Amino acid sequence: MKRVLLPLIIFLTISGSLRANQLLVPMDDSQTNHLKSYGLVYWILDSYDLEVDWLLNYRGGSFMFPATQEFINECVIRNISYEVISEADGAQILAFVKNPDANMDAVKLQKVPKIAVYSPKSTQPWDDAVTMALTYAEIKYVKVFDEEVLEGKLPEYDWLHLHHEDFTGQFGKFIRMRGQSWYQQQQMEAEAIATKYGYDKVSQAKLAVVNKIKNFVLGGGYMFAMCNATDTYDIALAAEGLDVVETPYDGDGADQSADSKLDFSKTFAFKDFSLIYDPYIVEFSNIDHTSQEREVNESNDYFNLFEFSAKWDPIPTMLTQNHNNLIKGFMGQTTAYKKNLIKPEVVILAENRELNEARYIHGTVGKGFWTFYGGHDPEDYQHYVGEEPTDLNLHPNSAGYRLILNNVLFPAAKKKKLKT
Repeated sequence: MKRVLLPLIIFLTISGSLRANQLLVPMDDSQTNHLKSYGLVYWILDSYDLEVDWLLNYRGGSFMFPATQEFINECVIRNISYEVISEADGAQILAFVKNPDANMDAVKLQKVPKIAVYSPKSTQPWDDAVTMALTYAEIKYVKVFDEEVLEGKLPEYDWLHLHHEDFTGQFGKFIRMRGQSWYQQQQMEAEAIATKYGYDKVSQAKLAVVNKIKNFVLGGGYMFAMCNATDTYDIALAAEGLDVVETPYDGDGADQSADSKLDFSKTFAFKDFSLIYDPYIVEFSNIDHTSQEREVNESNDYFNLFEFSAKWDPIPTMLTQNHNNLIKGFMGQTTAYKKNLIKPEVVILAENRELNEARYIHGTVGKGFWTFYGGHDPEDYQHYVGEEPTDLNLHPNSAGYRLILNNVLFPAAKKKKLKT
């Protein structure tokens, strides 16, 4: 009888001990897999009626939640570093981060966000860094495109990602690649959607999509965009009612005086920019700080994260949680934003001060939030069309990818009145 009861007693003792403990997932340099740590938190929020403490500015933005054997097993399976601490130690950490003298805080993550990724049905010869990050971290998402947006499906989601999309209707200004099958498929798909919904031009259909997305944000949605989905989104808003698309893309010429008619009151982030009309130049405006202007290369291209007050500015603080404050630069069709063309109310989250450029910016519109992140792939300095996708198994501690995943968890945070 004793031989049967002893293992049971030991098991019950360990289980009881775990229930009284907390599991700390550190996000500093001791963490073996930063990216999958976000997926672990997402899984807990999605699968259990539990809150997770996001410890802002504490050991790189660590996570803490009740310890169970199942959670420990998941950490082991996902190769995530963890520490089992007592309930008293957990309470001491919370008291420490909430101390008025510490630039730290604890935010409760409560509700798992429903995530939509704006992506075409056809295959494209480039990769989406956010889709790769979500897949690697094991975070669920649904793909949507113009049809779903135009049919009013966005309110079903909390968080929308836009990546490498040209919202001006110029097919990315890749006219020199018009002989490629992927370009022809993209054009055919875009024109078919425009026709289906009663628009004469792709640019008109894309503007309708842009306005649907704007209404989604105004109503309280979260929008995250990268690469040229950032500047082309604002260009489309500012150019509403104007023809800014040249003949090779829509069959008629652009209004060459459109610059003087742009309405910057409609944009999220940018002001006072000028358009680039030449259909063979793969730039849409002067918002993007181009490689010719920047005069840097892979060896010396970096940007700095700002440090915000965790208690007074919790949202920017959440979006900049990292184990590194100096982030490796990376290029894209839109790489960086000239600071003199950014609206004054926009929050700059990261910049290269010497180059007078911003790389990561954030703002509010109505009840919602948006974040723009320049560049294409944080672990591929210059991603070429048709190049193999990045293997995130080789970059589990990527500081650049962490910024993407901060945005994924941000909508899960318990809302509280801001002090500013």
